Formats: sequence, structure tokens, C-alpha cells
Amino acid sequence: MAKGNGVGGVTSLGDAVFVVRFISQQKIEVYDGKTFVLQRHITVPGLGDFPFGLVACPNNNCLYASDSDNDRIHRVELTVCNAVMKWCVARYPIGLSVNGENNMIVVSKVERKLQIFTTHGTLLQDIQLPADIGDPWHAVQLPKTSQFLVSHTGSLHRVCLVGVDGAVVRGYGGQAGSELTQLNAPRGLAVDRKGRVLVSDMDNKRLLVIDKSLSIVHEMYVTVDDGLKGPTSLWYDQSRRRLYIGEGFGGRVIVIDNLEDFRTEHS
Repeated sequence: MAKGNGVGGVTSLGDAVFVVRFISQQKIEVYDGKTFVLQRHITVPGLGDFPFGLVACPNNNCLYASDSDNDRIHRVELTVCNAVMKWCVARYPIGLSVNGENNMIVVSKVERKLQIFTTHGTLLQDIQLPADIGDPWHAVQLPKTSQFLVSHTGSLHRVCLVGVDGAVVRGYGGQAGSELTQLNAPRGLAVDRKGRVLVSDMDNKRLLVIDKSLSIVHEMYVTVDDGLKGPTSLWYDQSRRRLYIGEGFGGRVIVIDNLEDFRTEHS
């Protein structure tokens, strides 16, 4: 895919791949999912310069983009008109995901919250995270549970499993570092069909695979020119066995095909 400014988010739906970049110019890039050639742009009026989240919802045939500059979510219908609606959320929205009930999960970095909304912006849940989860970045709800995985930095750099009350059940990581038992600026999360968790360990320039108990970890090796440059956002298309890695620093979207869920090595 075309290289540009840092990638704030990447997602896909059907044969289309969507990318939003820093200094967004109020646009989302649309690529052909087979050739990875840029097809067009979707204009999102009012989208700020630093959107740190983008996710597609197949059930509602739409995109959601987080707008940290304006504390809003923008919903884009994937129809001919690409109609856009927006609503206010807790301060500094970052990572976005869609749960099994087709509702959207928003992470508020400043207020340390998980907020769950319907597709048209009705707030369903407002989950306050504890003080030791500083600067949360991304969250995904585990299938058929009320538990969430949350990546965060602050005084600790971890991936935590939290309950519906926000309390930490268990976590992986601690003080920032580069050892296998440590993380340094964990960002995007993805979960495979076996419950393994993929983490973009941004400042360590690597991807880590953690088992569902958050106790065993391996590195997923990715062979790419110049290595990974600030991997930030992840999107795993299970139906196509394809992983997308968005670089916050390098400005690339790296695509790994024929991925049999998350393994410890891949080239």
C-alpha cells in the first residue's frame, strides 16, 4: 500500500481496506483488498488531525473513526453516499473495536474509561478503569464474556484482563522494558480463534503473542524491509486469514497473508 504519514488505524470489510493517517485532512483512504492499490478517499467532515482508531462493522456496514482532537466518534455508512454522523465521547478517544453484539467499544485515554455504544451513538456502558491502568490505548471484549483486554502505559506498561466493573483480573508486563517479560508502549490488540492475543509492542518494534492466560509469550517474527517501525494498529481479518499492521512511525501498512491464527514465527 502507498506509504504516507503515520497510520492511525487500519481495518477491512469485504474486498476493501481502509486506512486513516495522522494529519488526516478529513479523509479515509480506501484500497483494493486484492491489489492494494488506492481506489479513492472518503471525506469525513470535521475529522481531526490525529485519529488513533478505525474499525469496520460488517453487521452495520459502517466504519467508526475516533477523533482525539474533538472528543468525538465519526460513523461512516459504507454506501454510495458515505453518510457521516458523529457524537461526543469521553475525552481523548483512542482505540476502537466492535464486540460480539455489534456494539462499538471506545477507549478514553484521559478519563481512563471504556465506553460501549450502539451503532447510532447510544451509550450502553461506561466502565471506569482503576488508577493503575494509566493511559489506556486499545480494548477488545473477549467473545461470549463480559471481560475485556486492555493495553496501557503510564507507570506500568501492560496488557490487562479486566472485568465489567473495570477491576484487573490479571495482567502481563510491568515496568517498561525490552525483555520478553516486558512491554514498552503496547498499542493495538487482536485475538485469534484460539484466544491468543497479539500485541503491537510499539517502542520495542515488535509483535508479541500472549496466550489467553496472559502467562506465556512469544515474539511473532515479521520479515519486512528495515524492520517494523513503530507498529501501532492491528487488524486481523479471520475470514481471509490476513493480518494488517499499521505503523505509527514508518507510515506503512504491512499485510501478512495465509495466517493460521497467531503463531510464534512468520515471515
